[in-house]
Amino acid sequence: MPTPVKFLLLRLATPGDVVLTSPVVRCLKKQVPGAQIHYLTSRTCEPVVADNPYIDRCFYLDSDLAWLVQQLRAERYDYIIDLQNDARTALLKLVIATQSVSYDAIRWQTRLMTRWKINVLPNQHIVDRFLATVAPFGVQNDGNGLDYFIPYKDQIETDWLPQTHRPDYVAVVVGANRATRRLPTPRLIDLCRKINYPIVLLGSKADAPVGNTIEVAVGTRLVYNACGKYNSNQLASLIAGSRLVFSHDADLMHVAAAFRKKIYSIWGSSTPLFGRYPYKTPFLILENNSLSCRPCSATGHDRCPLGHFKCLTELSFDFEVKELKREWR
Repeated sequence: MPTPVKFLLLRLATPGDVVLTSPVVRCLKKQVPGAQIHYLTSRTCEPVVADNPYIDRCFYLDSDLAWLVQQLRAERYDYIIDLQNDARTALLKLVIATQSVSYDAIRWQTRLMTRWKINVLPNQHIVDRFLATVAPFGVQNDGNGLDYFIPYKDQIETDWLPQTHRPDYVAVVVGANRATRRLPTPRLIDLCRKINYPIVLLGSKADAPVGNTIEVAVGTRLVYNACGKYNSNQLASLIAGSRLVFSHDADLMHVAAAFRKKIYSIWGSSTPLFGRYPYKTPFLILENNSLSCRPCSATGHDRCPLGHFKCLTELSFDFEVKELKREWR
């Protein structure tokens, strides 16, 4: 029997970021004999990790940090794999006090690109940078892309949707975590009219008012506003059941990639050059390359720094959705 090797993986960001680490989890579990995989993340990411069969135990960064550190120290990990590599994880590694490896967060290259538009970014997806972190353990990319595991209780049944959206629809992700990463409402209305096919709008409760505006403007026969009506796993199930996905550079874009959906990927203040474009799935990038001010941020702003927001207000929709073989009438 192989000697168990106990790993603690750290990623304390958003659900989409955690989805992007799923190949590391799978490859470690399957390629390192006797590997035990524990994962520490934020509570908002619980739906992503809780049902992953390659993870043996999950921890969440809640308010009681002292209790959490005590629990982690008691596990006596062989290695910490830091897929965040920031001040918080540096502190955790210090107090847990075991061997660790950390991924390359390319911060100075990102700063050069956003501040002075000097591109020295590696031509490498962030998933491949994550996997390079565990290469010293003999782990190789298995080429099987991202994972997302939906529990049976959260699988969406076809009859939960309006009759007009059964069994075929396009998923459109309404939200993103910062304003400069999401289309303004009038442009989302333009996009839905461009698609001209049954559409399910996906997002959180905060996105529901925008979804209602789109639904009224385009019509309920074409648009069903699902924003705020379903939990995270159910939104993933709606993506899994869709024909294709339109998404901003947002968490649900990576969920769509996990289900190998064709993605029309919309970019505002950021750029795919940072290595966070859809992974191992067909995609088309929609971005405004005529602006010298892009990218102004890797993570987005609450408002356009220059006040014009041309990256998304003037984004061209001059593309053909070839996957939709017929118009909806």
